Amino acid sequence: MAGERRGRTRAPAAGVFRGTLRAMPPRLHVDLPLAPDAVLALPPAAARHVQVLRLQPGAALTLFDGRGGEWAAELVDLGRREVRVRVLRHVEVERELALEVTLAAGMPANDRMDALVEKATELGAAALQPLLCERSVLRLQGERAERRRAHWQAVASAACEQCGRNRVPRIAPVAGLADWLATLAAPAPGEVRLLLSPAADTPALAQAARGARRLLLLSGPEGGLADAEQRAARAAGFVPASLGARVLRADTAPLAALAALGLLGSS
Repeated sequence: MAGERRGRTRAPAAGVFRGTLRAMPPRLHVDLPLAPDAVLALPPAAARHVQVLRLQPGAALTLFDGRGGEWAAELVDLGRREVRVRVLRHVEVERELALEVTLAAGMPANDRMDALVEKATELGAAALQPLLCERSVLRLQGERAERRRAHWQAVASAACEQCGRNRVPRIAPVAGLADWLATLAAPAPGEVRLLLSPAADTPALAQAARGARRLLLLSGPEGGLADAEQRAARAAGFVPASLGARVLRADTAPLAALAALGLLGSS
C-alpha cells in the first residue's frame, strides 16, 4: 500500500481527465515545492478555499505548484488559522497548448481586463503582457499598476484551479507598447509574431501560425493601435493577421484568436 501512495504515477489518457474534471477533488494552486509525504500548511488563499468548502480531515485534494503535473493530497487538519494537508503522489499530466502563446494586449477598461485574463488562462495562454497604448482607456502606472498586476495574477491562478491547467501563466508588469517592443530581441527559430488587425490582407490567423512553436500575439485596445504603433510593431517583426470580416471588441479579439490557435492541437 505504501508504494501506491508514494512516488510518481502517470495520468490516464487526457480525454479521461477532461471528461471528469467536474468530478475530481478540489484543485488548489500552492506556490511551494511539493514532494511525496510532505505535510504542509496551505497558503492563505488556498486555506480559505478549503475552509469555505467545509471539507473534513481525510478529504481528497489535488494540488499543483506550477512546476508541471499535479499532486494527489489529503486534508490533515482544518483549523481557523491553519489548514494542513499531506502530499501523496505526483501525477504526470499536462493540459497545455502545443503552441506557447504570449498574449500582449492593450488593456480594455474596467472589469473587462479581469475577464480577459481569466478567459485567456482558460484558453491556454502561457503568459500575458498588459500594454498601455495611445488609445488605451485604462491607464495604469506605478503602484496602482503593480496592484492590478498582482490581482490579475491571482485571477489567473484561480482560473487554472477551475480549468485543470497545472501551469499558471505569468502576468507581466504593465508596460507601454513602445517600451515593450524595444525589449524584444530578434525572433528565435520557430517563433512567429502576429498582430491582430481587421484590415489585414494576410492569411487567417490559424494559417499564419501553423508550424510555429512559440507565438507572440499582439492585440490593441479599444479603437485599435494607432498608425504609428502598427508601424512600430511591424518593424519589430509582427505580421498582421485576420480573424475574419467582422470587427471584434478589444476583449473579444484575443480570446477568439486563442480559441482558433487551440484547434491547431494541444498536448
